[in-house]
Amino acid sequence: MKRIYLSPPDIGPLDRQLLLDAVDSGWVAPLGPHVDEFEREVAATAAVPYAVALSSGTAALHLSLAALGIGPGDEVLTSTLTFAATANAIAYVGAVPVFIDASAETWTIDPDLLDEELTERAKAGRRPAAVLAVDLYGQCCDYHPIANLCERHGVPLIEDAAEALGSSYHERPAGAFGSCAIFSFNGNKIITTSGGGMLVSHSRAIVERARHLATQARDPAPHYEHSEIGFNYRLSNLLAALGRGQLKSLEAKVERRRAIRREYMDALAGYPGIGFLPEAGYGRSNAWLTCITADPQQLGATREDLRLQLEAHNIESRPVWKPMHLQPAFRTCGVRGGDVSRRLFEQGLCLPSGSGMTAVQQGRVIETMEALCASRAGAGRVIHG
Repeated sequence: MKRIYLSPPDIGPLDRQLLLDAVDSGWVAPLGPHVDEFEREVAATAAVPYAVALSSGTAALHLSLAALGIGPGDEVLTSTLTFAATANAIAYVGAVPVFIDASAETWTIDPDLLDEELTERAKAGRRPAAVLAVDLYGQCCDYHPIANLCERHGVPLIEDAAEALGSSYHERPAGAFGSCAIFSFNGNKIITTSGGGMLVSHSRAIVERARHLATQARDPAPHYEHSEIGFNYRLSNLLAALGRGQLKSLEAKVERRRAIRREYMDALAGYPGIGFLPEAGYGRSNAWLTCITADPQQLGATREDLRLQLEAHNIESRPVWKPMHLQPAFRTCGVRGGDVSRRLFEQGLCLPSGSGMTAVQQGRVIETMEALCASRAGAGRVIHG
């Protein structure tokens, strides 16, 4: 059986055409017309005026912190339920992450716990350098209370929208919140440049500072003059051309992934113990990955049972992110709460969700899962309505 992957690239004829155009133009370095256009187009998608194209979402996270002057001795509050890049970038600048648990209703950072942490720190005179909020699996955070808290306490907000391009919060697109925001165009994201990312902002100063640092912090001089340490983080014109083609089909990719999620819900939601990442009423998720939870007491099978069953049929799936406060690399960092994220990791599974997945392939995923669910004692399907 041909392997079904979790979220493979979905490449079309326009992507190839623009990539070849970049090759034929001779612009293959980390600058060129496709880079300039890609920056403008992504900025427009996020409803912000400024953007800088970078080599990865991680680089964008790193530079978002650096551009805000965050460094050694600082602390940054962030969600514990996230990919390691979020916390790693905080460590890159010498700061320390402090983790906040997720909300069970959205799986994103819990605004009430964030309020508790910021209030206690204000009383103790320990204001953090920033709040780094993570839009998880395509779902935006609840930005109204989060932004209000940050404003009240005088703390910059950064939006990690690596997984959320094409999503929205109260009619505003992902990437429009905070001092700056970042996207990832890694090979498994909703659109890809193979590897790449983008930092976007309402502030020209932040983007120009990031652009300077991303080009080895070279000073304006006829020779190579460097007054500070910089990085080699710019995106190539070739990859920007690919990204431009991908971006033109963003809405179609979002609709396809949302349809895939609906199909999974229609097929699997009736099994006791199977739950889904809820879509918050305040916005629209791009459904980057369809995530389920498996309660072993009700289902008679664990998340790992399901994963191994799928793997036995050559189908890739993946546990939900392991919380950062449970990772050995961050074992000494503080955390507020943590039980929700721990439970979601123990019970959560990401299913194949690529926009190029066929109905036949998705049917194979569903049939494989149904076979296990139906075989377990007490796992009969409940028909609603």
